[in-house]
Amino acid sequence: MIKKFTCDNGVRIVMEEIPTVRSAAIGIWIATGSRDETPENNGISHFLEHMFFKGTETKSAKEIAESFDSIGGQVNAFTSKEYTCYYAKVLDNHAAYALDTLADMFFNSAFAEEEMSKEKSVVSEEIKMYEDTPDDIVHDLLSKAFYKNHPLGYPILGTEETLASFTRDKLKQYMHDMYTPDRVVISIAGNVSDELVKRAAKLFGSYEGGQREESNIPPEIFTDKVARKKETEQAHLCLGFEGLPIGHKDVYSLVVLNNILGGSMSSRLFQEVREQRGLAYSVFSYHSSFQDSGLVTIYGGTGADQLNELFDTIQMTLAALKAEGISSKELHNSKEQLKGSLMLSLESTNSRMSRNGKNELLLKKHRTLDEIVSMIDEVTMDKVNALGSQIFSSDYSAALISPDGKFPVAVTV
Repeated sequence: MIKKFTCDNGVRIVMEEIPTVRSAAIGIWIATGSRDETPENNGISHFLEHMFFKGTETKSAKEIAESFDSIGGQVNAFTSKEYTCYYAKVLDNHAAYALDTLADMFFNSAFAEEEMSKEKSVVSEEIKMYEDTPDDIVHDLLSKAFYKNHPLGYPILGTEETLASFTRDKLKQYMHDMYTPDRVVISIAGNVSDELVKRAAKLFGSYEGGQREESNIPPEIFTDKVARKKETEQAHLCLGFEGLPIGHKDVYSLVVLNNILGGSMSSRLFQEVREQRGLAYSVFSYHSSFQDSGLVTIYGGTGADQLNELFDTIQMTLAALKAEGISSKELHNSKEQLKGSLMLSLESTNSRMSRNGKNELLLKKHRTLDEIVSMIDEVTMDKVNALGSQIFSSDYSAALISPDGKFPVAVTV
């Protein structure tokens, strides 16, 4: 059972007590990511996340690391397009200590100039590393092709230029404006009690933030084709189709559809592209849901001389999916796989903490396991086929990184 408590300042705390484990996972979720940035400060959400680990008013960066190492715990963070999360997983008897340390990082990070300079160098190397990984960067190119100049098309890491412009004052101001109490959720899961919720409320329940007005503008969808010439061993191709936003009534039908298309080893793309034709080591599809938009991505990496065949094979797979629909066996297997993945994820306190945190932050509601299983079971062949026909009959955006930077002829449309 998930308990929810809302503090006087608007911070929400969700707790799922799991007495059968000996661990506790704690996450601070903030409804702020690269979507909330501008061209001038792109990457600041991610850099701020890094700086939380670089020392507080009472602890150095090394002492923060030692705080968790000394109790056998784990601490980390990540930034996405619409939210940021700082989290820790520890033994249950260290849960209060972990919460205190995360709160110290949240409220008392020093943002020392010397540490900022070093961390800019670290993030700069992260950007370069990303640029050297074409099978990663091609997905950012697709976001740009799909969303163009909308913030959903910005890279989460930012650029070398924006990174260089960040100052202590800019970080403080951004945090004041964006880390407001109404945008913060504390998610706790594990062998914990209401005492930890009270402790979280005491730590987070009275701070004040800025009064930033919501300014998220729904994105316009584009069908641009973006190619980059790069000395690579493979051609990396992404196709992007309009999907569904978070909370859409048909989202489980889309999850089933994606599973059948390219979300598993038995999927059509994996079987046709890799197993039957040997065209790619890596080929898959996935769906990204945002508050007011969704993107279905198909990715494949192959030798440059096989790019045309890869593209043709993807198109034939999509054409067959639209013309023939899915089989009853595919529908059944996909549903069972989804239910199995859901059940297995519940064995991890970290997964439960993440699930509850995201649900509260983005949907403001929590479905029971039985409700989710029921929604998966309610997915029908007709719903999946209609959705597949709707999504894959429209034009698409595309991104390519290859030695010559030239799309297959048909991609250019």
